[in-house]
Amino acid sequence: MPFDIQLLPRIDAKSLRENGKQYYIDAQGNRLPSVTTILNATKPQADRDRLLNWKARVGTEEASRITTAASRRGTKTHKQIERYLLGENPVCSEASLLYWESIKPVLQEINTIRLVEGSVFHYDLKYSGKVDCIASYQGIPCVCEWKTSDKPKGSIERLYEHPLQLAAYIRSS
Repeated sequence: MPFDIQLLPRIDAKSLRENGKQYYIDAQGNRLPSVTTILNATKPQADRDRLLNWKARVGTEEASRITTAASRRGTKTHKQIERYLLGENPVCSEASLLYWESIKPVLQEINTIRLVEGSVFHYDLKYSGKVDCIASYQGIPCVCEWKTSDKPKGSIERLYEHPLQLAAYIRSS
């Protein structure tokens, strides 16, 4: 799995969570809200209602269990992908094995890795974030944002705000 790794200079940034909002602070002290914080603040009421209805349907405790498990799964999968792309051993737990198996064929088509889990800032539009990967996929330069899900989405509309997140990262890269 020899990748062509030509890393971009990393932006030295610190992450700060404050009142449920995520910010990134660069080396000069510029503090910008994250893309996901902005997307959450501007989420349509229909999306908020859908989430509230789901929580009411499954119950608060079950909703918390499901979201915690999904968050852990996503974090583990991201770490595996990061290790793989950096040429390290991608330790795979049984809980994330299916996700790993589904993404591995895509990862094998990635080359010319430029950035893995790196901070990005758009100073003109005043937002920041942490992009999962900038690389070439089948020879085409791409910004990659890894997501896990228990169910296939079937359409771009079912991806909710994720395409907007990706577009914001492309704009700031």
